[in-house]
Amino acid sequence: MTTETKIALITGGSRGLGRNTAIHLARKGIDCVVTYNSSREQAESAVAEIEALGRKAVALQLDTSDISRFPGFIDALKAALGEIWGRDTIDILVNNAGTGSHNPIAETTEAEFDALMNVHVKGVFFLTQALLPLMVDGGRIVNISSGLARFALPGYGAYATMKGAVEVFTRYLALELGPRGIAVNTVAPGAIETDFGGGAVRDNPQVNQMVASTTAMGRAGLPDDIGGAISSLIAAENGWMTGQRIEVSGGQLL
Repeated sequence: MTTETKIALITGGSRGLGRNTAIHLARKGIDCVVTYNSSREQAESAVAEIEALGRKAVALQLDTSDISRFPGFIDALKAALGEIWGRDTIDILVNNAGTGSHNPIAETTEAEFDALMNVHVKGVFFLTQALLPLMVDGGRIVNISSGLARFALPGYGAYATMKGAVEVFTRYLALELGPRGIAVNTVAPGAIETDFGGGAVRDNPQVNQMVASTTAMGRAGLPDDIGGAISSLIAAENGWMTGQRIEVSGGQLL
């Protein structure tokens, strides 16, 4: 990576694990571009929190499910990079933005399947493609998967299918970007106490206890568990690790 200040782009960085990741990166001296889909207020709050840590940040709107908007987003990103940092490149990409779904396979509609596909697979693939000319050689890409791509729980078949595709994409991307020294890895969180999926793991005591009882570490995950893992993976010392799936689940369903 370059010797100047590192810049990370985190999709879905206004809330949840994306925001937590941005904060952890800021604590490590990395500036951040966070994207948001609908809540500009949350995104601006994330920017303020990053700036309070002494780092630069900006929030940009992006619907990762709509690839027709990617060229406009790239233009906005280039403009922000030039205005704030005086450059036109980024060092780090974290493909975090996503939505959940909980339906048995027999009841999953084509519309639900397509919505997941557009965000988790098509969006990740083509946004990464669009950003490759802006990535510095020696950079880092982290794609977010899920423990559900390894273990199976009822109702997550469609969602886990998408995450399985992300993991395969990561390996191929690592192979193709190896000559540029860009390390590409997958982080697969287990069940985490956030507002994802309606906040069930965080807010429902029965769900939380079920997760804790099937996890080696004896509790559900916290956002800091994931943000800390992602920021550590991005560290310069990990440049020789690429094409890997790193599960951060506390040993869920071993």
